[in-house]
Amino acid sequence: MGNHVHLLLSERTENGLSLFLRKMSGYGRYFNERHERRGTLFERTKKVRIEQLAHFLYVLHYIHLNGLDDFPGAHNWRERDAGTIQDTNAALAHLLADKWSSIRDYCGEKNFPSVLTKRLFETYPGEYEAELRSFMRDRAPGGLSHGMLE
Repeated sequence: MGNHVHLLLSERTENGLSLFLRKMSGYGRYFNERHERRGTLFERTKKVRIEQLAHFLYVLHYIHLNGLDDFPGAHNWRERDAGTIQDTNAALAHLLADKWSSIRDYCGEKNFPSVLTKRLFETYPGEYEAELRSFMRDRAPGGLSHGMLE
């Protein structure tokens, strides 16, 4: 993802997200001053409250699968129809090669352990990777089609 980032955040203290976003804004001002540039560094933020496990998994998968935008054979991975991810094993290998993604941590390889909380998946090692593979298989040729979901 060369031009944007996704963050899935949760508050550890009351108003923690507001404080974090203010600090990001301050970092933007610092960055602009340091690099003698103008304009916004972070164009927009979107806050969505997640209250159900299925919604959490969907958002987490969406964030991790963003790296497929530049992977041949998966450009339309956001589509709900089958056939949008041609080779799920190669797609997962591509995603795991991204050193800036948290997907490695969720799949069992420590990459950013000091900034992540993965309690949901720590009870059953490999559970997230299996869940993500299943999600991608549904978008592989022969997987679920949009009509089957109706």
